[in-house]
Amino acid sequence: MKIICIGRNYSEHAKELNNEVPESPVWFMKPDSALLLKNRPLYYPEFTKDLHYETELVYRICKVGKHIDEKFAHDYYDAIAIGFDFTARDIQSEAKKKGLPWEPAKAFDNSAALSEFISKKYFDNLSSIHFKMLKDGNLAQQGNSEDMLFNIEKIIAYVSKFVTLKMGDLIYTGTPAGVGSVQIGSVLEAYIEDKLMLKTTIK
Repeated sequence: MKIICIGRNYSEHAKELNNEVPESPVWFMKPDSALLLKNRPLYYPEFTKDLHYETELVYRICKVGKHIDEKFAHDYYDAIAIGFDFTARDIQSEAKKKGLPWEPAKAFDNSAALSEFISKKYFDNLSSIHFKMLKDGNLAQQGNSEDMLFNIEKIIAYVSKFVTLKMGDLIYTGTPAGVGSVQIGSVLEAYIEDKLMLKTTIK
């Protein structure tokens, strides 16, 4: 199982970090040890002083595929969840300055919090899924899948040019504007539509 993460997939988020809006999907990977399941807490890593949340819709791959045509991509995922792509922003900023990989900032243990999945058949409109996140009870982020620069079908088609997608792979699809830092004691609650799906406490 691999975790594929899409960066800069909402224009307002790209702008808030002073990044160019990409012409094709920007993606990186996390190892399976990055998963944080069952609403377990995240212990603030000792190697960063600026840990950020990024709230994202997550799609689960259900078929093996390579060079998948965009018009068939909808057959390759079966369920949707919500997750946090935790980022050591200070380490990422240094990596960007030096042109180095992002993995130390993005792929560390427990950096990919994940909710339970909802079968895609329960959604009335897969092209317009609303989600939001409350930090300490206050609205911090909200977004809609229709605002993605690259929708899930385009992502699946593009990424499968480079790597074979396999059953159980996860695709984190990028975050809307409103990312920010967490502190010890912060409580993050993520919703798909109006359903609370994920709660992560920082310890």
